[in-house]
Amino acid sequence: MKHRRIVSNARETLGNVAPALAHYSEEVLFGDVWRREELSLRDRSLVTVAALVAGEHTNQLPF
Repeated sequence: MKHRRIVSNARETLGNVAPALAHYSEEVLFGDVWRREELSLRDRSLVTVAALVAGEHTNQLPF
């Protein structure tokens, strides 16, 4: 399955210091893992928001 390139701020934040981590964040986490078909994007987003709120990590919601 071919995915469109995911644009995030990982490249800006980590690109100069840890380019491999920036690539992993963009291509693997937000590309391959996020787009798996087992859950719809809507359901995956709801689970993510619920986990962030339950874990008191609401500062990560804008990301």
